[in-house]
Amino acid sequence: MARVLTPARIVALILVGAIAAVLVFLRFAPDPAPVSVPADARAGDVALEPCEYTGEDGAHAADCGTLIVSENPADPSSRMVALPVTRVRATSADPAEPLFFLTGGPGQSNMGFDLADRYAVDRDVVLVGYRGVDGSVRLDCPEVDSAIKRSTDVLREEFFRAYADAYRSCAERLTDDGVDLSRYGLVEQVDDLETARVALGYDRIDLLSESAGTRTALIYAWRYPESIHRSVMIGVNPPGAFLWDPATTDDQLDRFADLCAQDPSCSARTDNLASTMRSTAIDIPDRWLFLPIKDANVRTVSLFGLFETAPTGGASAPMMIDTWLSAAEGDASGFWLASVLGDLMFPELFVRGQYASAAMLDAQSSREYFAGGPGDLSNLGRAATGFGWGGGLLADAWPAAPEEDEYRRVRTSKVETLLIGGELDVSTPPQVADTQLMPYLPNGREVVLPGFGHTGSVFKEQPEAGTHLINTFLSSGLVDDSLYEPQALEFTPPTTHGGLAKVLLGVMLALATLTVLSLVALARRARARSRIRPWKAAALRSAFAVVLGLGGWCFGALVVLTAMPAVRVDNTVITTLSVAVPVGLGIYWSWVHRDRAGRSRYAGLAWVSAGALAGAWMGVNVQEGPLAVVTAVVGSVAAGNLTLILLDMVEARRASPHRLAPPPENAASSMVPVEG
Repeated sequence: MARVLTPARIVALILVGAIAAVLVFLRFAPDPAPVSVPADARAGDVALEPCEYTGEDGAHAADCGTLIVSENPADPSSRMVALPVTRVRATSADPAEPLFFLTGGPGQSNMGFDLADRYAVDRDVVLVGYRGVDGSVRLDCPEVDSAIKRSTDVLREEFFRAYADAYRSCAERLTDDGVDLSRYGLVEQVDDLETARVALGYDRIDLLSESAGTRTALIYAWRYPESIHRSVMIGVNPPGAFLWDPATTDDQLDRFADLCAQDPSCSARTDNLASTMRSTAIDIPDRWLFLPIKDANVRTVSLFGLFETAPTGGASAPMMIDTWLSAAEGDASGFWLASVLGDLMFPELFVRGQYASAAMLDAQSSREYFAGGPGDLSNLGRAATGFGWGGGLLADAWPAAPEEDEYRRVRTSKVETLLIGGELDVSTPPQVADTQLMPYLPNGREVVLPGFGHTGSVFKEQPEAGTHLINTFLSSGLVDDSLYEPQALEFTPPTTHGGLAKVLLGVMLALATLTVLSLVALARRARARSRIRPWKAAALRSAFAVVLGLGGWCFGALVVLTAMPAVRVDNTVITTLSVAVPVGLGIYWSWVHRDRAGRSRYAGLAWVSAGALAGAWMGVNVQEGPLAVVTAVVGSVAAGNLTLILLDMVEARRASPHRLAPPPENAASSMVPVEG
């Protein structure tokens, strides 16, 4: 038995078992417990327990729990819905009115705000989950995600129809499950916030809202004006603004162009930035080198990429402007990266059902917007709107909002309100708030920040000035923007999309080439030589097998990106095969040698192939995004080695069933087989 279960094999089995246990745990471990409705719960019930809230300054004392609301208060038999609640406690002994935060989206969680400690000195800060996203009922629409993933052009009529059909299918499925989809819009969000205010025992509250969350804040002020003390809105979204106006988008591009003309580095590249972008948008290159570019993805992603004014980040206007200028100069590498990012980003942007329910307040505006057809989709605002609304077909593919007629137009509000906007914000331009909302706010004030973009810029750039502006207004009603300093737009970002694309392609080509050449070399060695030294075999079957797995994925991804535009690079089958094949072959050729019997060779190839495939399949389903590739590689390497270790043990037992013998020379390696 000593030859079968050697110390080296015991160590190897323990290591492989530990890896397998981790992957199994990650695969089958339950998600963090979703909120649920307790037995006998009634609308308005709230249950809180002490907890910790982690913000930008560390941990803070808080209360966490659940609020119970009725799906449809007008129906006594309506189901109850549980929503998460977090209250960050004020550090002051005499706190002022609590602050309720409302994030944007729509279709995004309201529980991820990590800046509450900026405002929790003098007041409680409260986060109430959005129904349909954060609560016990979640309006996921895999049908819509699938339609987006299958599309090769998200601005074609064919996609618009598939998009709308997917929303209809999702609505039918959720309705069949008993969900009343007419009760998951913004008006119901407001009623939930009011229920939370009453349940928590607050008299009046302050509101801090951003982007689409400002629409919720507006409706709250119209619906329950006596409940609101003061309201701060960042990146204002008035009725009708769930659609981007093409002319306003052009106005914002002209603002960027004016700043470009004043900047030596930018003006040296173009006589007029806006004109260059518009002419390039009409004829976007169809490929970079051998890699296709999806022009619809580029137009749509570009609007999101212009949102913020920081020189780096996922939505950096300086980086996106450089991408467009580089394309006009003949370098389309940044466009290719934007095209790939669109494929990866679009399906996971929102909880699609809640996105649609919220957007239905602008359904009639959408019908008017698309009355003449999709329009000029070379305009970035028009392109992004066409994608989000499916060319206008979404308006009639989802149940209507019962309150649409009541809240589709601006109403007067006497609540003390501060509007904050970035001068360069292409998502919620300040001139929209100035012309469409300010006339209806007799107690409203507005601050436009030069050089700032969308809400991320307002929160993250010059944070001390922004915090002072907001806290001062909430405490006194005064507007003090004196801490802000002049801010210029950086037209030479330290990182560019084109640079990232070139590095990414270079790494992928290098790893793919290394993998192919390494497998050829290992195959030739296995035919020409006897067994490998133990330490070398261990390295080849473990660390180097990981490199082969990553290189295999790169090879598969390049094939998909080049020749399979309808397939995503994170496709589960593609990832599994592109990882498992090189890992399995690499482990096999590091194990086999010319002295092995033919039957043993064939068995080894079959065993390691099955193990590598099974391990990669388990690994790719453990995580999402780039981490799925890593876990697929780790799983494939572990399972592939495990199968050969077991095969070696079986063969050793067959060769020596009744006697003990010392282990062979290469048993010292935890990843190298031991033969009789």
